[in-house]
Amino acid sequence: MNLAERLKHIRIVRSIVYGIVGVVTYPGLTIFNKIHIEGTEHLKKLPRNNVLIVSNHQTYFADVITFMHIFCAVKWRKENRLGLPYYLLNPFTNVYFVAAEETMKGSWISRLFILAGALTVKRTWRAEGTETRRGLDASDTRKITKALSNSWVITFPQGTTKPFAPGRKGTAYIIKNHQPIVVPVVINGFWRAFTKKGLQFKKKGSLLSIRFKEPMVIDYTLPVEVILEQVMDAIEQSKKYMLKGKHHLMNAMDK
Repeated sequence: MNLAERLKHIRIVRSIVYGIVGVVTYPGLTIFNKIHIEGTEHLKKLPRNNVLIVSNHQTYFADVITFMHIFCAVKWRKENRLGLPYYLLNPFTNVYFVAAEETMKGSWISRLFILAGALTVKRTWRAEGTETRRGLDASDTRKITKALSNSWVITFPQGTTKPFAPGRKGTAYIIKNHQPIVVPVVINGFWRAFTKKGLQFKKKGSLLSIRFKEPMVIDYTLPVEVILEQVMDAIEQSKKYMLKGKHHLMNAMDK
């Protein structure tokens, strides 16, 4: 385990990182853009551990940064809003997020995010430029299992910022094997406001929406394929929502 991996488990280190990242990114969420938050009442009574946050994905970092802000604000009893960022004085650090290993090696910014709680995993579905569907990497599974045992974990089942991409079975295996409380989240507007990495503006004045849904009711005895389908439906990335999106687009073009 390297130094960054050791340090990210120390609360004071993560609190400092949250403070730095939070102060730098707050204007981009609330001043240069508009943020609309729904459903934070579903977060208030969650336990301290074995909570899995599942969400669609639109940028590498802006999505996670926004979750950090929201969780900290909820800790300070704010509901569906951020307000002034004094919540960064005592942030909510009891959360980790799953990120691709190669993404987190790209720059000093990504290394900073490792300190913020990134659980780096290998892209086990990619080999020599082509996509495969091999099983979970055992070491990656252990990382997530350990994190769930005492914290929340944020994961993006699609593993890509491409909308309506198929979900990965790894998420369903984690749900089936560890039976966490699963909170689905639907985000939008980040792709419009930020570049793919989520660290630079693409269009200011965009509406960033984050909607937390009620924890899912899951029959953990079901096959992983069925569980994954339920998750993708909950985060509105299933085939049903893709067809609905195309229908709305066609209607808009006709008007």
